Amino acid sequence: MTVTERAARVRLLLMDVDGVLTDGKLINVPDASGRMVETKAFDSQDGIALQWLNWYGILTGLISGRVSPATEERARQCKFAYIYQGHIEKVPIWDEILASGGFSPEQVGYVGDDLTDAVLMRRAGLAVATANAREEVKACAHYVTSVEGGRGAVREVCEMLLRAQGHWDAILRKYEL
Repeated sequence: MTVTERAARVRLLLMDVDGVLTDGKLINVPDASGRMVETKAFDSQDGIALQWLNWYGILTGLISGRVSPATEERARQCKFAYIYQGHIEKVPIWDEILASGGFSPEQVGYVGDDLTDAVLMRRAGLAVATANAREEVKACAHYVTSVEGGRGAVREVCEMLLRAQGHWDAILRKYEL
């Protein structure tokens, strides 16, 4: 089966956060009281593309090993249907999401970059590794993005899904292109 055929079947796009939605760097800055808090940088073009998926009924979600208020806010902004943080063991969360949403594995795309993602990539109908992913993770992928996580990798995946499902021309028309 081709990558385009796999992308045409995706109804849910799940992803890791650090190294996928971000470049993997964690930034600690002081809050008003001087206590250090973690923040992250997200790519704005990823964000709009995630919202386009929502327009066409393709749900999105994240499963991250870290807990971060910045991630929670970004997921809210991008209208994620599923937000799971603090889960290094991701298979139970995968099973819960698929059962609650009635998805088959073939209807799920997963984007990852590190070893903890490989187990879900092996289950997904469309497995995507970011350009900065570990080599072992790239070996599990049906597709490897041309750009790194935090630098438009998720946008690239979203556009692939929208093209494969026949929605890209409507997006272009909306913006008079």
